[in-house]
Amino acid sequence: MSEVLEKVETGKLAILSGNEAIARGAWEAGVKVAAAYPGTPSTEIVETLSKYPEVYSEWSVNEKVALEVALGAAISGSRALYASKHVGLNVAADPLFSAAYTGVRAGLVVVTADDPGMHSSQNEQDNRFYALSAKLPLLVPSDSQEAKDMTKLAFKISEDYDIPVLLRSTTRLSHSKAPVTLEDREEVPHKGYEKNPSKYLVLPMYARKRRVDLEERLEALRKFSNSTHLNYVLEGEGEIGVIADGVAFQYAKEVFQGYPILKLGMPYPFPDEKVLEFLRGLKRVYVVEETDPFIEILLRALLQREGLKVEVLGKGLIGERGPVPKYGELSVERLRTHVIAYEKGETSSESSETSSLKHALKYDISELPARPPMLCPGCTHRSVFWYLGKYKNVIITGDIGCYTLGALPPLKAMETCVDMGASITMAHGIEKSLKEKGENKVVVAVIGDSTFYHSGVTGLINAVYNKSKIKVVILDNSITAMTGHQEHPGTGLTAKKEETVKIDLEKLVKAIGVEKVIVVDPYNMEETKRGIAEMIRYDGLAVLIAKRPCPLYIKFNEGAYQVDNDKCIACGLCISLGCPAIYKLEDGKAAINELLCVGCDMCAQICPVDAIHPIGRE
Repeated sequence: MSEVLEKVETGKLAILSGNEAIARGAWEAGVKVAAAYPGTPSTEIVETLSKYPEVYSEWSVNEKVALEVALGAAISGSRALYASKHVGLNVAADPLFSAAYTGVRAGLVVVTADDPGMHSSQNEQDNRFYALSAKLPLLVPSDSQEAKDMTKLAFKISEDYDIPVLLRSTTRLSHSKAPVTLEDREEVPHKGYEKNPSKYLVLPMYARKRRVDLEERLEALRKFSNSTHLNYVLEGEGEIGVIADGVAFQYAKEVFQGYPILKLGMPYPFPDEKVLEFLRGLKRVYVVEETDPFIEILLRALLQREGLKVEVLGKGLIGERGPVPKYGELSVERLRTHVIAYEKGETSSESSETSSLKHALKYDISELPARPPMLCPGCTHRSVFWYLGKYKNVIITGDIGCYTLGALPPLKAMETCVDMGASITMAHGIEKSLKEKGENKVVVAVIGDSTFYHSGVTGLINAVYNKSKIKVVILDNSITAMTGHQEHPGTGLTAKKEETVKIDLEKLVKAIGVEKVIVVDPYNMEETKRGIAEMIRYDGLAVLIAKRPCPLYIKFNEGAYQVDNDKCIACGLCISLGCPAIYKLEDGKAAINELLCVGCDMCAQICPVDAIHPIGRE
């Protein structure tokens, strides 16, 4: 059993990522139930918790379901944790807002892992604003030790103030590792279920009273925020100060050395009294945060309320330019260079202290060459995109998953990608729109198996019910591949690797009412070609299931292939597959990197001169 899972003596150190630390903190806090849908950068939280025998952990079919599972556990007396990436909380927003009204019986921690810089996401939203709009307390750790400690404290705050607690991480915290002091698990007694309709039944007659109660809880939390050790000051000198939270605090410490820094570990409810105390004697405040000006907006509102004249420099609001980048992930180097650029643009009104700040800031970074993303060698999605891309009168809507890379050259077989499940629903909308215009284009939606279980099922039901004629391709690689191979309802295993019912995609699709269902093996190029052609020709809604396990999950490797240089005619067909193992020589002929090749033989099947064959074949 790994070190992170050991029952250890208090004080033992381990090197943990932020995600592992959050999981460890939940375990130490006596969490009983954890639910999530995998999504980078949050996946490892429940993945780690699933290894603890004391914790029931599940991969729910989507984030809304996961939060409702966790809320149900918390209402019935068990400490519970929900985790998702930032966009996942959008899916769970419905229960999130109501949960602030109902409150909890045992602690409920809602972890949101934001993704500044969009390393693996379709947008760069700042989920701290969920705390503001849903009226929830917000904790923001800045390193792995704080991630563990704040998770534990979040459960206590949740129970003390009868409210879910939002814990915000970001990509850098989620995945970077640091020493963490481990402690023993606290076995928290199960509080039991208590029937209380006026608290947990959000009918208007009850919800109106809970709304008033929620404001009272927020006021109590504001007082706590002003007194908690989570918000503290690093002493410094001068009339320039800094306010920061999360990982941005670590960058601010490096860039603004010697200046007073207010570190906000609990930025909401906003610790107004603590902030006002910090502002005494300051003429300028830099606000360093990712991704949006959350603290900056609250700070400006506070200054306006108090009638104070302190210059606030951060990201700036709409139409304003500030020293902190408006978008993208921060780093020490990026923050430093932006502050320098901003300071250099100032006029003679700059103070001598500002000049000394400019002198202290230095910047030096080298750019690394970009590496374009691509489908893995032997990816089971490649053949589908290769054939779909050849149809000129077809619109292809896409979805969230590793198959989204099918939109990139050389395959270029996907035209939209908005959110989980949108491929089917958008395809339906496009088809209805084109029908009104009289255009006769075929609309094909491409979606993965895990995404289909997540939110594609309802879209397909809608399409069947509303007489759509779209075509749907379900790329069934039997796992949630993009986030590192997590189980889903089609794998027959739970998050804890226990055997369970395996949902059959073909039977499910037919049960929805789809009459035309085609199943192909995507490694069989001719079968895939025929299946796609049959699907596109069909006069009505058709579903094609391309079924073969992800080769990285099953560790498929049938031996490498090679190109017979004498036979190769440099036609480029194999190159057009976009396989990383195939590359072009100076004379235009193809070659295969045997260290990358897994032997799927798709390239051999399409070679017109039989120039590709397994290594060792005569």
